[in-house]
Formats: sequence, C-alpha cells, structure tokens
Amino acid sequence: MNWEEYKNDVKSIDSVAKEVLEEAEAKAEIITAMINRRNDLGLSQRDLAEMCGIPQSSVARIESNKTVPKLDTLIKIFTRLGLRVTVMPLS
Repeated sequence: MNWEEYKNDVKSIDSVAKEVLEEAEAKAEIITAMINRRNDLGLSQRDLAEMCGIPQSSVARIESNKTVPKLDTLIKIFTRLGLRVTVMPLS
C-alpha cells in the first residue's frame, strides 16, 4: 500500500482523521504554492519579507509550517508574489 492509498483508506474509515488530513493537505498546497512562486521569481525569504514589510523569520516559519499566518498577512504575501487567494465551495 502506498501513501495515497493509505491516506484514502484512513479517510474512509475515520472522519476525524479525514478532517485532519484534508486540513494538512490544504495547508501544504498553500505553502508549496508560496515557496514555488518565490523560487520562480528568484526571491529569497529575506527579499519577500522586505517586500511585505514583515520579518524574514515570519516567512521562514510560514514556509516550514511552524505558524499559520493571519489572513491579511497571507494576502499581502500572495499579492507580492502575484498569486491570488480564492475561496471555493468544497466539492
């Protein structure tokens, strides 16, 4: 059984685990988009932090999933990276 199969199996039998896994996957998707775009633009964490007016350590903590940014901080970062935060109903 590979990781995807295992996750799907756990999600199908445990509603609490499903919620936890889906939240972790959503966070990972956001963080990955942020890191990939920053790298695509050739920006360091320090560069991005300066553009956003936040400490470099904040960018590092967000990217390492050690903190969850406030919505206004996330929007500020995404705007500087040319990304958009979109809200959609769950399918």
